[in-house]
Amino acid sequence: MRQKKKSELLTEVELEFMTELWDLGEGTVRDVLDKLPDDRNLAYTSAATILRILEQKEFVTSRKDGKRHVFKPTLGKDAYQTRSLKDLSMKLFDDTPASLVARLVNDDALTEEALGQIRALVDRRLKNDSG
Repeated sequence: MRQKKKSELLTEVELEFMTELWDLGEGTVRDVLDKLPDDRNLAYTSAATILRILEQKEFVTSRKDGKRHVFKPTLGKDAYQTRSLKDLSMKLFDDTPASLVARLVNDDALTEEALGQIRALVDRRLKNDSG
């Protein structure tokens, strides 16, 4: 089998699987399938293929446990979120994080509570960087 090129970002389906693995900590194909919504109707073999692809991309590792493979994330959710935001900022916001944040805070659907939380995060970061 040909080695696939390692991708820095996940597809939508891969992210769905990684989200379940992050919640589980580690799990088998069956464990991941059991956490997906009931209407997902994904075949066991398809789920196993997705997990093998994630292993080829080095997002997970696996170990044999009897006849089953147990998959474990190699990258934490926080680290992946950081990677994804940097990629989004670079590709869609001309590598200008302030433009990304401006787009977010100008969203009419953002509540005052959420804006206050964002302000508190920025204030805390500024205080830590200068003190």
